Amino acid sequence: MRSLKFIGPTAIAVSTVLGMGAANAADLPVKAPPIAPPQIYGWTGFYAGLNAGGEWFGSSSVSTTSVPVFNAGFGGADLFQGTITTLSNFTSGVGNAAGFIGGGQIGYNWQFNSWLVGLEADIQGVAGARGSATTFGSLVIFPLFGSQSTTQTASVSRSLNYLGTVRGRVGIIATPTILAYATGGFAYGGEGASTNITQALVPNSISTPVWSGTGAFSGTRIGWTAGVGGEWMFARNWSAKLEYLYYDLGSVTYGVSPLITAAGPTFTVNTLSSSARFNGNIVRAGINYHFNWGSPVVARY
Repeated sequence: MRSLKFIGPTAIAVSTVLGMGAANAADLPVKAPPIAPPQIYGWTGFYAGLNAGGEWFGSSSVSTTSVPVFNAGFGGADLFQGTITTLSNFTSGVGNAAGFIGGGQIGYNWQFNSWLVGLEADIQGVAGARGSATTFGSLVIFPLFGSQSTTQTASVSRSLNYLGTVRGRVGIIATPTILAYATGGFAYGGEGASTNITQALVPNSISTPVWSGTGAFSGTRIGWTAGVGGEWMFARNWSAKLEYLYYDLGSVTYGVSPLITAAGPTFTVNTLSSSARFNGNIVRAGINYHFNWGSPVVARY
């Protein structure tokens, strides 16, 4: 016969209390862990990249100045030289010109919360950015030789071969991955310009040879640039940008060989010089690699 164990009221009470406590503990809600503030990998640090786009300059011009310095004083030389001087003082537009521009850039950014300041240097080669024009003119020489005229054909050109800049940047980080900025600073570039003038008597009844003058400039000019842009951090370490710049490299004056004529008994000399201004516009896209990945900063927006 089995023996029955007696469970006293005290033991039953203790067991009941313990069971209820475990059940109540299981029903309590679990507190969620705190949400960490959003983090991004900041814009601060070095970057380098490539760019490509278009360069164009508007309706610029080349101006030529002609100064009469000598005439032989025979056969109405003053009237004859007057037509030469009038024709060879002119301004000729070189029209619109556009070309491809491409190169590389390197820079450094400092991020202060949602603001950014930086420094960037770049250099680009330019292909096809050349403008030119040819103009024609004619003036009657009166009363020298009846209805004879002095005619002129003048050709001018302007070109850009390369362009570099060193610029500051100031921008606002609109979202953790979008930057809008203004930029400006120093610019330098390889520019070229040329002038060619040909004059003659029409009709050429006295076997007067054609006389001409030519001159050119090629060299590096310095000036300034300013513009705006936007940049998008689209992937780890990588950003893409779109940028507009206006540049002005100033003006240059270069010599043109003198117009020396010998029309019959008349002998004249005119000295010439030309001036050209070098300015234009750039729109380009670029891609940058940022070397600062791995130093997260707390975004505050």
